[in-house]
Amino acid sequence: MALDRAKMGREFAVRFSGEPRLFRAPGRVNLIGEHTDYNDGFVLPVAIDREVMFAVRARTDRKVRLAALDVAPQTVFECDLDEPVRTTSAHHWSSYVKAMARALEGEGVRCTGFEGVVAGDVPIGGGVSSSSAFTAAVATLFERLNSLRLPPKRMVELILDAENLATGLRGGIMDQYTARLGKAGAALLIDCRVKEHVEVELPEMTIVVADTRRPRTLAATAYNERRAQCELAARAVATRHENVRALRDVTPSMLEDCRDLLSRDVYRRARHVVTETERTLASVDLLRAGDLVGFGRLVTQSHQSLRDDYEVSCEELDVLAEIAWTVPGVYGARMVGAGFGGCIIALCGAETVGPLTTALRREYMRRCGRETDVYATVASDGASEVTEGAEA
Repeated sequence: MALDRAKMGREFAVRFSGEPRLFRAPGRVNLIGEHTDYNDGFVLPVAIDREVMFAVRARTDRKVRLAALDVAPQTVFECDLDEPVRTTSAHHWSSYVKAMARALEGEGVRCTGFEGVVAGDVPIGGGVSSSSAFTAAVATLFERLNSLRLPPKRMVELILDAENLATGLRGGIMDQYTARLGKAGAALLIDCRVKEHVEVELPEMTIVVADTRRPRTLAATAYNERRAQCELAARAVATRHENVRALRDVTPSMLEDCRDLLSRDVYRRARHVVTETERTLASVDLLRAGDLVGFGRLVTQSHQSLRDDYEVSCEELDVLAEIAWTVPGVYGARMVGAGFGGCIIALCGAETVGPLTTALRREYMRRCGRETDVYATVASDGASEVTEGAEA
């Protein structure tokens, strides 16, 4: 693990003295199933071995005092859990903390404040869900500091409610679900309608993440627009086909039957979601069979659909994916996350990580004139309290 837990304890002692409790939650990458979660569909994410960690102790009041070691290590920021939640373009950490407390109070819980330090190695704005890692870690510390035992799925819903309140976005549940319930060595096939999952054991492979380092300036606007287009498409199909509540219920033949009801753009958005649902379910069978070549082919098709039909890619994402596709030993590659920046993932064997990393760094600089952060990752466990070298 990259984060030094002993150092977290030392940093806490310098600012607050005494021994803290440690809480962590991971980032995530979605292997396949992009922009299907808010369409009641299926997703196949993994929690990764990069995380946000808090070293804190409870207070007796409603104050929160926190030093963000990655941002301003010498400054202790303060907020009050009774203050209103304000969404800002900066999305200050206090908005997530207050929003999580507000969500728990809806369950009849009055959270105590806390003080401590926070650090993380989940890239911010890189499409691997740093905000959900942060919020899931906050949820876990509130849960443990206040001796709560809410059902796991209910806590996932509350984490989503908190993020939506803090950001003003209408997000799906995949990121929070994975940050909370991820499993080492496995992906989660999540049915986003019923909020149930099955674990899909992964064959031996490495997930390589490459960050465009491009600010995702259009992601929020496009996200809400695409969601509205998907809802419009589902309502149109429902006028001719019974039991259609969301695009998850629509087959390719049903979509074609209703093509005359949809504008060109709305049709293409819906086509991505409908075909992505099929790719995601087919991926489970391929992974269980150990067919990484077949799975990688679907991963690549996912990127092409996101680029051409959903139109949430960008030049930098396309360049990184195209570079990865040319490297021998790469099974497949695609953009992940909301789009217009962020990361790609490439799937390969361990022996391919070195050549792939070299190619991505060299060719991305040549074609886009900027560096890319590249790192390999593995499927890891979801949020937990760290206790004496173990996690609970």
